[in-house]
Amino acid sequence: MEEITPIENKVANSGLITLNLEEYFHKSERVLLDIKDWLFREMILKEKDFREFVKNHDWEQYKGKNVAFTCSTDAIIPTWAYMLLSVNIEPFANRYVFGDLATLETVLYQDALSKIDYEVLKDMRIIVKGCSDVPVPVSAYVEITHKLSPYVKSIMYGEACSNVPIWKRK
Repeated sequence: MEEITPIENKVANSGLITLNLEEYFHKSERVLLDIKDWLFREMILKEKDFREFVKNHDWEQYKGKNVAFTCSTDAIIPTWAYMLLSVNIEPFANRYVFGDLATLETVLYQDALSKIDYEVLKDMRIIVKGCSDVPVPVSAYVEITHKLSPYVKSIMYGEACSNVPIWKRK
């Protein structure tokens, strides 16, 4: 009679830790706040008018949201204007940045990844999961590689069954 050999799950026994970046996706809505409509002829910032727009704007609509400030026209906007937007949105928005939605996404991931205790991953072999159901910017993969490399034994990309080696401590 033939001896039955139990099936061994080599992936489960490999000691690999999978890090899924989509778990760090901030679920709050993203909003692009384009100030072009607050400008005279969408080109010139008149301080008095701009301050009036800021004063009368419904900032509460951004409660809990992630906001990117931008101006989609080729206007020259003084730095103080974005600072003024910041102090007015501060009590309401979860996070706000100057830039586009891609910049906002990068900052949200940087915030989330900066809160990880990388010390607990010391000398581990890490796979950074490649596929996700939410958009993970390339900048998040670069950032996690930067954050992990001082601590871990190796970094791979993909899935446990098919991964790409990225870095290995010498």
